[in-house]
Formats: sequence, C-alpha cells, structure tokens
Amino acid sequence: MTDVEPCTTLVVDDNDTKRYIIGSWLRRAGHTVVDATTAAEAWERLAEHDVNLIVLDVKLPDVSGIEVSAQLKADPETSSLPVIQISAWAVKSIDRTRGLRHGADAYLTDPIDPEEFLATVESVLRYSRARIRAERMAERMAAFTRTSLAINAADTFEELTMVAARGAFEIFGEPASVLVLPPDGRPRRAVNLDGRTEQRPTPAGVFDQLPDLVQLGDESGTGLALVTAGRWKSVLPDAVAHGDVAVVMSRSKRAAPPVCIGIEARGEPDDVDLIVLRQLGQALALAMGALRSITEQRLISLTLQRSLLPSVHPSIPGWTFSVRYEPASEQAEVGGDFYEVLDRGDHVLVAIGDVQGHSLYAATVMAEIRHALRAFAGEGHDAITILRLLNGVMLRYHDDQTATMCLMTLDPRTGAVQVASSGHLAPLFINDGRAHYGAGGGVLLGFPADRVAIEETEVPPGGTVVLITDGLIEDRGIPLSDNLERLRAIAVPVDDDLETFSDRLISEFGHREDDVALIVLRRSP
Repeated sequence: MTDVEPCTTLVVDDNDTKRYIIGSWLRRAGHTVVDATTAAEAWERLAEHDVNLIVLDVKLPDVSGIEVSAQLKADPETSSLPVIQISAWAVKSIDRTRGLRHGADAYLTDPIDPEEFLATVESVLRYSRARIRAERMAERMAAFTRTSLAINAADTFEELTMVAARGAFEIFGEPASVLVLPPDGRPRRAVNLDGRTEQRPTPAGVFDQLPDLVQLGDESGTGLALVTAGRWKSVLPDAVAHGDVAVVMSRSKRAAPPVCIGIEARGEPDDVDLIVLRQLGQALALAMGALRSITEQRLISLTLQRSLLPSVHPSIPGWTFSVRYEPASEQAEVGGDFYEVLDRGDHVLVAIGDVQGHSLYAATVMAEIRHALRAFAGEGHDAITILRLLNGVMLRYHDDQTATMCLMTLDPRTGAVQVASSGHLAPLFINDGRAHYGAGGGVLLGFPADRVAIEETEVPPGGTVVLITDGLIEDRGIPLSDNLERLRAIAVPVDDDLETFSDRLISEFGHREDDVALIVLRRSP
C-alpha cells in the first residue's frame, strides 16, 4: 500500500475464518480493522468508530449486504463511505450488477486473490478520497463565494470583519481571526470561535508587528505563512490557538495597510486549503480597499458640506435656536440642503432650503444661493424680494437646476412672523400641546414664474417652530402626508432642552436616503 494512506476498515462477515483472513490482509497493509458479524453490529461499529471503508459480505444472517449498501448510500452521513461487497454464492454477472447498482463501489467473488483484494481496496480508497477532496473543494468554494458576496456588501468596517470571520469559520471549520485598519486609524478585529462571532479589542501597534509574521509579496501584495501558536499569541495575547496558525496578509495597493486573516491549522494544511485562504485574503483586501475609498470620499464630502454651512448661529435674546445637518446614510456625495439664521437688528431672517440633486454641482449651487441670500439681506431687501432675486440668479446662472426655500422673517420682540415660501415644506408651529403646519406653497426657484407664498402669523411665548427639508420625512413606499402627520404627532410635547428635541426628531425617522437639514426655534415663555 504505497499510494494510499492507511485507514480504518469495517469488515462485516458472519464467517469467522473469512473475517479473520480479510482482516489479516488489511492489517499487514497497515490498516486498522473493526469487525462485525451482522448488519445490526455494523451500524453499531459505525457509530463507535471513524470508519473510512467497509468490506461487506453479501449474505448476512439478519439483512442482505446489498440492502445494507443501499441504506448506507441513502443516508447523507454515510453516502460517501466506500463499500466493497464480497460473496461466495452470488457470483454471476447479474449478481455483481445488482450489487454495484445498489451502492457497492466494488464487487469481489470468492475465492479472492490477496493482491487483487488489496489493489481493489487501494483503488476504491483512492477514488473515494479524490471524490471527498472534490466535494470538500466544492463546499469550500461555495462558502467562499457566499463570504465574498457578504464582505463586498458590508457597509462598515465592523460588519466587514464580522462577516469575514464568520465566513472563514464556515469555509475551514476552525477558529478564525480577522484584522483590518480603517482610515480612522483604529484597528478592527473580529474572531469566530465554535461558530460564535464577536468583536474584540486590538492591541496597540499590532499592524507594526504583523510583518514579522508574514512577508507580503512585492507583486501580488499577498503573503501566507504557518506560524506557531506562541508567535501568534505574541501579537494577539488573547488569541485562541493550540497549534500552528495559517496567516494570510493581503493589500490591494502598495501604500494601503494590509488585512490579516488567521486560521487555526490542525495538522498540515493541504494545497486546497492554502489556495482558498489566499483567495479569501485577496477578496477581503479588495473589499477593504473599496470600503476605505468610499469612507474617505464620504469624509471629504461631509467636511466640504459642513464647511458650506454656518458654523454658529446668532444669539437672540428671548429665543433659543437648534440646527442640524445630517448627511444621507447611503450617500458619499455632497448634497444641496442648507440653512441660515441672520440677525438683521430689528428682525431675524431664518432660511432653509434644498437644491435639487446630490453632487458637487448641487453643493456649489447651494453655496452660491447662500452667499447671494446673505448679500441680498445685507442690501436690506425684504423676504419676498430676496426670493425673487434668488430666482433670477437660478434662471441666469443655473437654468438646469431647481431649489426650494422657506424664508421666515421674525420680529424677536413681538413674535410676529412672516413666512415666504418658494415650493418648500411648510413650517410646523407648536404651542400649548398642539401642532399644526403653516400654509406653505409658492413656486420653486428656477422656474420662470416667481410666485412667492406669503403667510403672516405669530409665535406666542413658549411657542416653537420647526423647519425641515424633505429628506427627513421622505420614504419610498410611504405617502409624504403620512410622514408629515407622524412628525406632527411626535413633535408634541416639545422637550425642555431644544437640542434633545432636535435629536429626538432626527432619530425617530432613522437612517435617511437623503440629506436632512433642520432648524428649531423657540420663544421663551
């Protein structure tokens, strides 16, 4: 037996002499032999031992060996177990055909030549192990495909490490650790032990120590090595490792920090394991690179967006203001939502608006509108004139864009309010435990018509006004009126702290697909 490693063989035969002879041949060839005299005993031995091959007499005292073979092949737990049937009486061609069709991998008839028997055992085992390797490869590649899809769909670095660690355990069936280094410089690590995935803290400087374990290839950007449990724990002291650990490190670009996956290796990993592990490391590196790029773009976009919005708002005696800008949760682009609060001495201008689209161009138009708004307000124009002048700016310089705006002129001494609207959502007025929307209306900025909707009202002492952009209350599949009513309902009562109140309104609607701007102002009681 030179080509096949020794295995554990179950010999099932009620003839003691025949069972002894077959067992002696197998033992001399290096195999471990387990005996059974009946089909019932055979099932017991299978439950007690890790059997790799069954030599089965066709004529058993309780159940036919052919029926036993059929039952073995029908059970998913034993369907891949190779079976050699032997018979001294069912020796015709039709008998051999029946045995092979009912689950036998080989069929021998007495008298049996020892060399032919051992050659048959070797052939059957070789084929069986090749099939097992192919099935295992197919299962691992299927698990690899599922994991690759999951890591490419991850939205956060925590989720990325979690799905990668869970997938690594699914692929290899061994404890797995995954480490990545996001743009914020805080390493993320997830481990999977016995199918349970969790985030764990990462020791300081771990990415400085990892290159001592694995050398990255200059061309491929991927390196793989077997390291001892001691060396692995020197980098990650809380790691669970009883033997060698297969470690892969990979990066998508030379300047990018690598990702790292560690899998406990019980015994010597075969070439298939190492190939799949290398591919998993490369897939994680590519997904990490894409997520890093999106995160960096989003950070740049958000920084740009916030730089275009006022950093502070004026302090008006007798009034409290709270403002919010929340970027879209799924967008990397800058948006066109904006707000403004301008103290003009005898009155305060409160503006909120939304430029069509999500792009750098939309943000540029938004910035121009804000600057023009400030300039026109500085020239002393009233709200209606300002909106008409802004409409002229849109028509002259951005005739392919539209925008909505609500411009509120507030007398802080009396609480008198004039609301001028160009197609924007109406303000929400809250007082004495009741809330109602204003009139709204008007034509969007960017249309030849410059009809401005006007509403005159007053904010009584203790009253609150909420102005929003549509990103807060727009949801696919939900009528806008339903979410407007939902906002009106949750706005009462108003929290004592206006910042808490603003946070509550934002959080009530969860992550948004669009930018959100919000202004809340309250008159002191």
